[in-house]
Amino acid sequence: MRTIFIDFGNVIAFFDHQRAVAKLARYTDLPPHELTLALYGGVIEEDYECGRIGTSEYIHLATRDGRLTCSPDEFEAAFADIFTANPEVCGLIPKLKKHHRLVLASNTNDAHYRKYCDQFADVLKHFDERCPSHLVGHRKPHREYFEHCQQHADAAPHECLFLDDYPSNIEAAKAFGWNCVSYRPDENLADRLRDMGIQL
Repeated sequence: MRTIFIDFGNVIAFFDHQRAVAKLARYTDLPPHELTLALYGGVIEEDYECGRIGTSEYIHLATRDGRLTCSPDEFEAAFADIFTANPEVCGLIPKLKKHHRLVLASNTNDAHYRKYCDQFADVLKHFDERCPSHLVGHRKPHREYFEHCQQHADAAPHECLFLDDYPSNIEAAKAFGWNCVSYRPDENLADRLRDMGIQL
């Protein structure tokens, strides 16, 4: 294996959208479950993660749909603050970098990407390339996303390993020709990577 593609959310760091919902709930008369659907359950989230709309437009639409009275800055601060480090994966990344090319393969939006690039700068500095979906223009598990990432692999598909937590993404990556490890926090990732021939 020459190149390892690594997902961010719930792999490098855990995320919890309900942290944002809890902070924003005081600005709306909607119950939390309806606010959650307004922010994350519709077309605007997909458009934002695929880069079809920018942050200002997403905030405008989200505050409208969520009946939110907060300012755009207040919204973005709450919306982006959802990440906590996963020590297991964060600790493995510098070891993986010694022997492999690393590429970030993340479904994300502009606000989240800027937040976690700053919050996890010490971890992400080990990556050779980053492929956030909002800049790629496609999300996993669509084939176009994997085609874009492959351009940054500097390796053939069979020489690539993909680490992700979503079964649908894993299946799509396998169909594309990558080797895959489905991340589960209750298993020893280092042992699973060694079983795949990865040097640590």
